[in-house]
Formats: sequence, structure tokens, C-alpha cells
Amino acid sequence: MSRIKIELKELVEVKNGSTPSSKEARFYDGNISWITPKDLSESNKKIIYSGKRNITIEGYDSCSTTLLPAGTVLMSSRAPIGLLAIAGKELCTNQGFKNLIPKKDKIDSDYLYYYLKINTNNISNLGVGTTFKEVSKSSIEKLKIDIEADIFNQKKIAEVLSTLDEKIELNNKINSELESMAKLIYDYWFVQFDFPDDNGKPYKSSGGKMIYNEELKKNIPEGWEIKRLEGIEKNIITGKTPSRKEPKNFNGNIPFICIGDIRGNMHITKTEQHLSLLGADTQSNKFIPEGAICISCIASPGLVGFATEKSQTNQQINSVVCAIDENKNYLYFYLKDYFKYAKTKSGSTFPNMNKAEFSSINILKPNHNLLINFAKKTNPIFKKILINTKENDKLVELRDWLLPMLMNGQVTVN
Repeated sequence: MSRIKIELKELVEVKNGSTPSSKEARFYDGNISWITPKDLSESNKKIIYSGKRNITIEGYDSCSTTLLPAGTVLMSSRAPIGLLAIAGKELCTNQGFKNLIPKKDKIDSDYLYYYLKINTNNISNLGVGTTFKEVSKSSIEKLKIDIEADIFNQKKIAEVLSTLDEKIELNNKINSELESMAKLIYDYWFVQFDFPDDNGKPYKSSGGKMIYNEELKKNIPEGWEIKRLEGIEKNIITGKTPSRKEPKNFNGNIPFICIGDIRGNMHITKTEQHLSLLGADTQSNKFIPEGAICISCIASPGLVGFATEKSQTNQQINSVVCAIDENKNYLYFYLKDYFKYAKTKSGSTFPNMNKAEFSSINILKPNHNLLINFAKKTNPIFKKILINTKENDKLVELRDWLLPMLMNGQVTVN
């Protein structure tokens, strides 16, 4: 394998994105996929097909954006710099991108994506500006890169890495479907009240007795009640951050769960930060065990996930340590729905919650036997999601270990 140093403009055509006027409603909600940096950060996927908003033909014609072909490497060039994805179909972006259309006889899209992925620091260093840093089109075009010269070899290298990414994405899709299956059972039993009655028939649809509840302003099954969260599970722990003035409090082996660690994860198998034993011992009453339900209540309220080992959390998170195992899966979905629908009703971000307010959340409590049956139905699903999540952690570790060596030529593909 041979390598070359070459300016990026020799390998790609660089195109800016643009944004139609936000004052013109007719420019939006059309059929043209329109991507923003936030779409990349939230999806965290290698290949992207659409964002949260589309634009219309009128919107497209009104601004200087370009319809980019499938295979274009999308790279955010400001706020933040260096988010990456590959266009899975024709689409366009806002002005926060420098879009790289590969010259197909010179560089492979996947190879370019992975090359840029390990060189985001170099790209960030190109940013200039006072309010926020931005990478200009000319600086990207003049960026000198050191790559594998033969496009056939580029494709072989990219294929190894893409195979790992595809397996990771497949596991994510499986996990999403599995959680949807468990949620379907939850909705059927605890929202529609069609759980199996004593004869195995759907309770409400089969004429099961319903009683009007004044607090919920609706009918609920006979025998069910409303209790505060602390009346169902009393061990609720609000996290805390040890003093950052003492560096020895951090960088140990104790997982320190923050909001970002919960986002998108039913099971929190890894954390960005860790505490030392010294740091954790300064607040020994803040430990939570494996299986504790972590709920964000400040900044981004309503993110819910399970701790997978003994951990601590920061002060933005309240954790429910369940004494009754059958409560776990039910409370996971109940609390997710609680915050979701509270946001919908208020029409804005749900207000921050302190521990007292969180502990006072009203919970619809079914009879215990039904919770036992729900746990039996859903435990295998929750466990399979955990297995897939742990497998992904290992695949990510393998990919990130191989990535720089493959891209720098330290390792070759036969």
C-alpha cells in the first residue's frame, strides 16, 4: 500500500449549506431533507437520511444551498466543528456545514469519513472567529491530508470499519424494536387497561369494573390506587458532584453518571467520567446499586436509564433504588411517560424538579400480581437489550482501536 499527501480540494468538491428564511412558513415542511448540526449530534449515526425538518422547493430555491448527492460527507464547520455523517440520499444542509462531494475515482466516501473522524482536532484548529469559531471553505480546500493512494485499498480499509459500524447500528435497531415491544405491552396493560383478567381476556374491553379517580380525572381499574413515588419506593437518592477543586476526586474506577450517559440508553453501561474512591467516599451516602433507575430532573428532565454497576450520579439526577424488583420495569416506562406528557401539556420544556417534587410524583399503582406478570413478560426483553448494549461497547472499543492504525497505515488489510 502506498500513501500520498494531497490537498483536500484535489479529492472533493466543497459545498456550503444555507437556511431559508424562518419567517416564511411556506419554505418548510416540504419533501427535501434538510440537515442541521443538531441532527447529527442527536442521531449519532454514520449515515443520515433526514433531519427534524424538511424544506420545500420554494425554500430550496430561496437560498444558496445545494442538493447534495448520496455519498456526500457532511461535516459541521461551526457550533460545533467536526460532527460527521454521510448522506444516505440526496439532501441539503444549513450553513453550519462544509459538505464534501468526493471525486469517486480519487477517494471513497467511507474512507474519507473515517479519515476525518480521527482528524477532527486538526479540523477544529482551522476554525477562526470571536463569537464562535468557524472553518472556512478555503481552509478546508487547502487542508493537506495523508491518505492511502489506491482507491481499491481505501475501500478495503473502509469495509472493515463499516462492517463494525453496521453491526453496532443493527444492535441499536434491535434494541429500539425490543424496547418498543415492551412498551407496547406496557401501554396495552397500564394505559388502555386491557391486561389479562382472571380468564385471560383483556380487562377493560371485556367489561372489567372501572372506578372514576378524582386525581387522574378518569376511570381506572377497580383495586388500583394513586400513590406518591416515595410511597411505592422510598429510597430516592439525589446525586452530587465532589469538589472539582480537588483533582484526586476524579479519574478513578467508580462510574459517575451524568445526563449525557443516560441519553439514548436504557442501560448505562459506560460513563464519560469516573470518580476515585477518595472522591466517592466524600459522599458515601450517594452510592446507587446496579439496577437503580436514574432519572434526569434538571436541564434535560425525563431521561431514564438503569445503572448497571455500583455508581454515583451528579446533582441533576434522582435515582430510585427499588426494594421491590417487580416495580423496576413498570416505573421505567411510567416515569418516561410522565415527563413526556408533562412536556406536551405545558407546551415547553418541563420545569426543573427538586427531590421533594420528584418524590411526590403521583404514580398509578396496579395490583402486585400484575406487576409480577409484567416483569416476567418484559425481563427477557430488558436483558437482551443489555446484552446487545454490552456487545456494542466492545465493538466500539475494537473499532476505535483499529481506526487510527488502519487510517495511518500501521495495519493493512489483505
